[in-house]
Amino acid sequence: MKQPLLLASSSPFRQALLAKLGLPFTCASPDIDESALPGESAGQLVVRLAQQKALALAGNAPDTLIIGSDQVGSLNGHFLGKPNTAEKAYQQLRAASGQSVTFYTGLTLYCSRRRQFWQCCETFQVNFRQLRDEEIEAYIAREQPLNCAGSFKSEGLGITLFDSLQGRDPNTLVGLPLIALCEFLREAGLDPLTSL
Repeated sequence: MKQPLLLASSSPFRQALLAKLGLPFTCASPDIDESALPGESAGQLVVRLAQQKALALAGNAPDTLIIGSDQVGSLNGHFLGKPNTAEKAYQQLRAASGQSVTFYTGLTLYCSRRRQFWQCCETFQVNFRQLRDEEIEAYIAREQPLNCAGSFKSEGLGITLFDSLQGRDPNTLVGLPLIALCEFLREAGLDPLTSL
C-alpha cells in the first residue's frame, strides 16, 4: 500500500513546489524552535531543523512519508533568515548588494513506517548586482518579501535583483530541492512518475 505524503510546512511556496510533482499530499505546520545552536554552521542548522520538522509530526502520522525542509542564507558568515519587517528586509538587501549569498536548504524525508531518514543539504549561490536604495525600497514595497529568507522571491520580481545564479536545482532557492526529493522518494518506493 502506498504511504501518504505529508509536507511539514505551512509555506505556500513549498506547497506550490511539491504540487508540481503531481502527488497527493497534506500539510501540517510543525512547532519547533528554529534557533541556531552555538557554533552550528548554516548547513548543520538547516539539516537539523528539517529533521526536527519531520519528527515533530511523526507521532501523529505513523505510516507516512514526511517531508521537512528549512532554509537560511549566508552572507560573509552571517545568517540571513526571514526578515519579518520591511526595515530588516531593506538591511538584508542593502548588505547583499554586489555580493554573493549562499543559500543552504536542508531536506529530510522521513519514513515513519520504517523509521528511516533520507537527508541532504543543497546549496545555491545568488550573485546580487549593485542595488540602488530606491530599487530596494521599490522591490520591498511591490513584492513584500518579509517571509522569505534573504528578503526576495526568486520566482517573482526578485530575479531583477540578481547578476547570476549558480546551483543544481533552482527549486532549492524557493525552499524545496525537488531533484533531491525525487531521488529520496524513489528510494522510499514512491516514484513521482509511476505512483499515481
